[in-house]
Amino acid sequence: MNNQLTEGDIKKMQEEIEYRKLVVRKQALEDVKEARAQGDLSENFEYYAAKKYKNKNESRIRFLERMIKTAEVISDDSAADEVGVNTKVEVYLEEDDETETYKIVTTMRQNSLEGLISTESPMGKALLGHKAGERVYVQLGGGDGYYVTIRSIDKTEGDTEALRSF
Repeated sequence: MNNQLTEGDIKKMQEEIEYRKLVVRKQALEDVKEARAQGDLSENFEYYAAKKYKNKNESRIRFLERMIKTAEVISDDSAADEVGVNTKVEVYLEEDDETETYKIVTTMRQNSLEGLISTESPMGKALLGHKAGERVYVQLGGGDGYYVTIRSIDKTEGDTEALRSF
């Protein structure tokens, strides 16, 4: 399955690739060159650290390029009163008697510790397309699940979260 990305996600990834190629790559190569000039490479920690950082940067560039190439582009458009990609949602968890706030994002930006849940997660799938006030069943594996009620939907927050990097 291809990763689902919005046009905004792809734009951010292209910006990161450009930055890594023009700025980070140049600095990493310079660091390797300086460390190599220090002499004996067999015991030169700075040289190995610089090479590792350079290789990590190149790996990240390849990863982002592959993600863009194989991505399934999805729309982040949805009706003003329904849950869509990049929508902040406040939900009431009936079983826990708690209210939680999440932002529905693509898989590349998911981070449950920051309240960013993927469109592919059980909660994300269940909430997409629903409106405030609706009671939604979140289907988990093994036939289990639970109900949540959508308290509010906020589409005004800017899309400022960056993609995860190393």
